Amino acid sequence: MVYKSSSPQQTEEIAAQFAKSLKGGTVVAFFGGLGMGKTAFVRGMAKGLELEAEVSSPTFALVHEYGGTPALVHFDMYRVNGWEDLYSTGFFEYIDAGCILAVEWSENIEAALPTEGTVRVTITAQGENARCITIEEE
Repeated sequence: MVYKSSSPQQTEEIAAQFAKSLKGGTVVAFFGGLGMGKTAFVRGMAKGLELEAEVSSPTFALVHEYGGTPALVHFDMYRVNGWEDLYSTGFFEYIDAGCILAVEWSENIEAALPTEGTVRVTITAQGENARCITIEEE
């Protein structure tokens, strides 16, 4: 599916509707450059999952848990440079626990993404605030 967004708020609305179909064990893999709206999309996912979470980019912590049943876990893989770094984030344990994973900078861990249960979300700029959001379920 392809969506057009003209603001961060509209991106959140698209994400909230998308999140209602998610189930435990799903990996939402984000692709897109800096400032494309990946964190805004995760904020919308949290709203769609009815979580009262303060969603922010996990750039320095690498991972944020937002709770829920199943839990929403938000990763930033920007600084992940290999398998050892990836294992240290708990990525595989969260998948095994049946969490919903939102993974920013999935380009850096593409080889580790599950072949089943991964949804690719690519966000590209179409102007200052306009975005094209492509959601591909595998």
